[in-house]
Amino acid sequence: MSDQPLYRWLPQQGEAFGTPGLPPRWTSSVKDAVGTAYSASSRMWFTCSHGVVNEIYHPTIDKPQIRDFEFMVTDGESFAHEEKRDLISTFEYINPEALGVRYINNDPDGRYTLTKEIICDPHHSVLLVNVKLSGHHDLVSRLKVYALLAPHLDGGGAHNYGRAVDVAGYKMLLAWRNGWSLAMGATCGFSRVSCGFVGTSDGWRDLKDNYQMDWEFGSASNGNIALFGELDMSNAGQDGTRGFTLAIGVGNTIHTSLQKTLNSLVMPYEQNQKRFIEQWKRVANPEWLGEKAQDGGRLMRASHNVLLAHEDKTYSGAFVASASIPWGQAKGDDDLGGYHLVWTRDMVQTATAMIACGRAETARRALVYLACTQEPDGGFAQNFWVDGRPYWYGMQLDEVAFPVILSWRLWKANGLGELNVVPFVERAAGFLIRHAPVTHQERWEENSGYSPSTLAAVISGLICASEILRAHDSNELAAFVEEYADWIEGHLEDWTVTNDGVIHPQVKRHYMRIRPTETGPAYDRESAGIERIHINNRPPGTPDDFAAREIVDGGFLELVRYGVRRADDPLIVDSVKVVDIALKRDLPQGPGWLRYNWDGYGNGDHGAPFTGYGQGRVWPLLTGERAHYELALGNDITDLIRTYEKFATPGQMMPEQVWDEADIPGRGLRLGGPAGAATPLVWAHAEYLKLLRSARDGQVFDLVDPVYERYCTEKGLRPRRNLEIFTFQRPIQRIRSTDTLRIIDATRFEIRWSIDDWKTVQIANSPSACSAGFWFDIPAPAPYQDGASRKISWTLHWTDSGKWLGYNVDVQIDSTNPPD
Repeated sequence: MSDQPLYRWLPQQGEAFGTPGLPPRWTSSVKDAVGTAYSASSRMWFTCSHGVVNEIYHPTIDKPQIRDFEFMVTDGESFAHEEKRDLISTFEYINPEALGVRYINNDPDGRYTLTKEIICDPHHSVLLVNVKLSGHHDLVSRLKVYALLAPHLDGGGAHNYGRAVDVAGYKMLLAWRNGWSLAMGATCGFSRVSCGFVGTSDGWRDLKDNYQMDWEFGSASNGNIALFGELDMSNAGQDGTRGFTLAIGVGNTIHTSLQKTLNSLVMPYEQNQKRFIEQWKRVANPEWLGEKAQDGGRLMRASHNVLLAHEDKTYSGAFVASASIPWGQAKGDDDLGGYHLVWTRDMVQTATAMIACGRAETARRALVYLACTQEPDGGFAQNFWVDGRPYWYGMQLDEVAFPVILSWRLWKANGLGELNVVPFVERAAGFLIRHAPVTHQERWEENSGYSPSTLAAVISGLICASEILRAHDSNELAAFVEEYADWIEGHLEDWTVTNDGVIHPQVKRHYMRIRPTETGPAYDRESAGIERIHINNRPPGTPDDFAAREIVDGGFLELVRYGVRRADDPLIVDSVKVVDIALKRDLPQGPGWLRYNWDGYGNGDHGAPFTGYGQGRVWPLLTGERAHYELALGNDITDLIRTYEKFATPGQMMPEQVWDEADIPGRGLRLGGPAGAATPLVWAHAEYLKLLRSARDGQVFDLVDPVYERYCTEKGLRPRRNLEIFTFQRPIQRIRSTDTLRIIDATRFEIRWSIDDWKTVQIANSPSACSAGFWFDIPAPAPYQDGASRKISWTLHWTDSGKWLGYNVDVQIDSTNPPD
């Protein structure tokens, strides 16, 4: 066996000093663009901001492999410019229909210009950066250009390795970690290369010291490293404009990354660019949606492509929330997930927007992915990697309901193909029935209890499930599911409304953001709103414990969006007044809204990045939610559409949050501009596309017709069964004399009950409700002749295990003061 080395390593000045370098950090999440080739064979994504490339993702959109990549320029004597800090950057797309980027980065003194086009190889996982350096010939001929790359392979900045190597006469730079490898090369070649540790022996520090490259280290091992190379500009042309293409390839072996990088370099850039644009043009933006846009369709086109770009190419149908890490410049290797994870809530918003754009096939891919990711009990993890592995484990009922609604939409649109959604829907509905109405977390992922926004999704999801089940001859189960939805709907105000509001002086009765579970009787409405909730992420020394009635959000508008309540419902109208006095902010673009008052998820002191506490800022997507509500009221929403569009960045990226105070130039914060959270937020782009479709149709696109018909029309308000439901997760103490007591449990049971203090006993077995469990109904007995109240007494025997409940449950019959 030969001991010949596989590669021609370049030892140069040996191992770099200063191991392991500074603690690794990610970079700004305020992206100018997210780019990728449309082809599924090119499994690479890039983000960019401040004139440079930020993360590269490969082989999946949840796997960042670098922190950033940029150029440095020096005359060797008087300056050394770093692109992101020293040059004046102008951004544009290389084509209105393609996610390729052009940066025009100018010397602040106007002496030279660095123009870059950034695309992915249309068929391989390689980033291509085509560069033109222009300016006065005498200066350009003296300028030296350097490439600076910070590998964060396998999603981490620590424990990276780098080496210099000669491949077929090309000087190249390599990095590897945990089985992943990265290679960087250029058409003009590197004249010199170096590997160093960030903050001690990296090329940036070297060049900034004396405008010269003095270090040529051949390796940097097991640390936070930077790769640095001087481009051989003698091979980049001789006139006033020099040009070259640089390539960065990522693979699961050193050989793969080297081979794919060189393959991309030998293909003329113009051919790669042409194919890249042609692929995106085949996507065909929904220009017909632009008729309601107020910006000529710019944000519509970008939003459409942004949604498509956030779908993974290995796990088809997996859409992540954002290719970013909020306030990434303050986050290290311990923040593995960022927003490049799947949340079913965000993903269904994306899929629904695809339906609104006429792309039912794309939405179906998302549904198939969700069907493959559904947990055995019918639920979903709070969020997960694209391969389905959970990241956080919280239980959010809306994230179980939304996939059911998506199934219904595709079914109604004849978009399911051969997919049989009945088992998927039935299991999700069963999960909702076993757990609703109390959610472990609401849509802001922070508190448990009764949430108007969550219950809007749950009610709608159950009605959608019942429609699908009935259409597939499961009539009894469909009725059971409907009755559970009716029970929740009938108690919405009991659970989520305060009668003694303290926020608006003229409005006492309004929806709360969330009401914690009861400590006393289940329907004790006199205490509704005085339960305490803890607000996460509040700054030290500030209040963080509040009565539920003190905290509001706009989540109750979801009741209107999906059809559970009319837009002109007096309680909705009054709650909007409360939201506006507490949450509305006037910005240069127009009105914006906070998530909720006292929100702690936002910038820290004086605009600092969020590192565990802060103050929540305006979320642009909430302007879209408000616009949908105003449309449901029959109002003109043109101005709100215009406001929404003005929140977009020059690259048409929608921020998660925007700054709502006076400018802080030192932190790059300006009134109405991105606050440093995720940009783009895919959910915000989906909301905009749905808003355009809603405006075009003259009706809220998300409206679920059978929900609206059931709860908002005279036809739907027909007599229903008066049910009160008992579960051991949420026991009740009394029912009305007109009610039927329904007992639901996950396990088959035999029930023994009495309505006369056990003088007589009745025994029955529980019918099955499939995934929802088992149930039994006991009608309330009539009062005694003397008017005295009665009770239902019962106990359970679980026949499969042979266990008994071990005590009797008494449910009082209330004929004098029943809950509404």
